[in-house]
Amino acid sequence: MPALTENDCAPYIGRFAPSPTGPLHFGSLVAAVGSYLRARDQSGTWLLRMEDLDPPREQPGAAEAILRTLEAHGLGWDGEVMYQSARHGRYREVLEGLLRSGLAYRCDCSRKQQAERSAPPGIYDGHCRTRHVGEHGQHAVRLLAEGDIHFDDPVQGPQSQNLQREVGDFVLRRADGLYAYQLAVVVDDGDQGVTEVVRGSDLLDSSARQIHLQRLLDLPRPGYIHLPLALNRQGQKLSKQNLATAVDDRRPLPSLIEALRFLGQAPPPELAEATLDEFWRWAIAHWRLESVPRGSRIAG
Repeated sequence: MPALTENDCAPYIGRFAPSPTGPLHFGSLVAAVGSYLRARDQSGTWLLRMEDLDPPREQPGAAEAILRTLEAHGLGWDGEVMYQSARHGRYREVLEGLLRSGLAYRCDCSRKQQAERSAPPGIYDGHCRTRHVGEHGQHAVRLLAEGDIHFDDPVQGPQSQNLQREVGDFVLRRADGLYAYQLAVVVDDGDQGVTEVVRGSDLLDSSARQIHLQRLLDLPRPGYIHLPLALNRQGQKLSKQNLATAVDDRRPLPSLIEALRFLGQAPPPELAEATLDEFWRWAIAHWRLESVPRGSRIAG
């Protein structure tokens, strides 16, 4: 029997963290439903965080539209919505601490320079580790990434990644001054006391980086569950970039029932005639994590 972790004894806190790059589509609804049902099944808290860190990619009004869609589908969150755009001071504080401790460093390599040196492609070679790049001028900040990370995902199975060989030193703040997802999500999960992260399997590869950063910051390590991705007919992940259709706020039940089916929960036909309250009572009472399929597949 595995040893208990700090979070095994803590009240359950989960979260859903969409990016406001467009309206909520079916793939995001699946992630919302899965994380919500897991939290409610554990008699826990379900938080909502808006990951609005990248203004060039955000769509005006998308954050408000996402909130309306969640409400229309009966996905009620606990407490106030956290907006990452309001937390730059906190991210700066953590980043400066990592720089002072020598766990992070400044990097002024261009993408072209990285591409010319990296082997295999896309993995940073640590060129700036000992260059002492000055704080003035355009530069990114990277975290020293070393060691093997192992964790068990109840849906996707045992996971292992060697950070130095498979990722390289990764970015915490971009050269354009925007804070990177990996930094913000770890700081936010730690500050909000999140005990388990339930999200799409497109983020499975990020988990080892986040666990590594949690260790360096002496933060509790949450559990991780990665749900199957909904794909379009071309086999691409449903996304705003691929013009995924927004879910219909006026008719929430069909989308919710399809999301349950996608997550392997087998809702009965009579649920199509239920009220939203009846739907959620049934869904929470019958939620079975062990029924969630591992592989991604075409939606609809």
